[in-house]
Amino acid sequence: MNTPIKSEAFSIMTQATAGLENPAIDEWKAQGGKTIGYFCSMLPEELFLAGGLLPFRMRATGSEGTDGGDSYFTNNNCTFVRHCFSVALDGGYDFLDGVVVINSCDQIRRLYDNWLHKDISPFVHMVALPRQSGPDQVEWYTGEFHRLRKSIEEHFKVEITDKGLREAIAVMNETRRLQREVYELRKRERPPITGAETMAIMVAGTAMPKVRYNELLRELLTELETRELETTYRARIMVTGGILDDPTWMEAVEEVGGLVVTDGTCFGGRLMHCDVDEDIVDPMEALSQYYLADRPSCPRMIDTQVKRKNYTVDLAREFNCDGIIGEKMMFCDMWQVEQFMMTMDLKEEEIPFLKLEREYITSGTGQLKTRVQAFIETMGK
Repeated sequence: MNTPIKSEAFSIMTQATAGLENPAIDEWKAQGGKTIGYFCSMLPEELFLAGGLLPFRMRATGSEGTDGGDSYFTNNNCTFVRHCFSVALDGGYDFLDGVVVINSCDQIRRLYDNWLHKDISPFVHMVALPRQSGPDQVEWYTGEFHRLRKSIEEHFKVEITDKGLREAIAVMNETRRLQREVYELRKRERPPITGAETMAIMVAGTAMPKVRYNELLRELLTELETRELETTYRARIMVTGGILDDPTWMEAVEEVGGLVVTDGTCFGGRLMHCDVDEDIVDPMEALSQYYLADRPSCPRMIDTQVKRKNYTVDLAREFNCDGIIGEKMMFCDMWQVEQFMMTMDLKEEEIPFLKLEREYITSGTGQLKTRVQAFIETMGK
């Protein structure tokens, strides 16, 4: 990623983003630490932290193809799961001591089946996610967290105490507050940071120890306070969608004049929109309430479409966006339906909207740039 930011803190974060295993994980492992991968932002990092584990959000950065995965998945499975499984078969996740999967979609469920079939990780656990976010579902999801807690304790020979959970919640809430400060800076007419740079920061937060990450964020925020972008832009853009962990995709949007000032993705804004309620007595209930009901959801939750629409519209207006780009993975049925609904909702709100379909790995960006450039021109920019 091309960036004028010369900060040491930012350099460390981009190292954590550029590949899978990184210096921060290497150092953690060298000290005897255990690392656990997890497949969805609706899984509780706090629970892993309280068990002394380093949580790593699963991605397939650096994958060069899906040949291995194609032997186990059909061509109409999304390329995220095919790249992930190809990396797994090649030993790319050997630094992980276990993996936690969630039934977020049929694609991930089939990934779980094949993961077990090939015996890739010494520890594999499936968490069942409800499709609604009401009080009954929060209670049920709390039970799923208790089951995960027991499974981790038994396999890794650790004790996850309520005190440890509260401490982990406090650390993660600090992470969220610091990340929101980064986003606040992007409300400026001349923000000090681009969308691509912000994505690198957010992805880094899923791949390194949280206490260290918070230290780096505080250092970076001090430097960003006095910085201004030297480049010009023609339109302020919001990006919404599912899995997007590649800063070069954002970079391509910004190279044709669309400055990404906010987002509603599961590696970005939806991670830190609000905090876990530390006043709830039972920390497991607090986690379930947060991950299932309080934070902005994705289309997996069938009772929150209106909330997602309001969240998207409010965010676009709060950041003074000229238009919204909705990105989705090919063959993702949930985001396909969501984009159909969003097209109608945003038309009513008179907010320009561009739908973009993408593969997991960003390759040739010519078509992407052409479509974004045309979108910006239709807005009179």
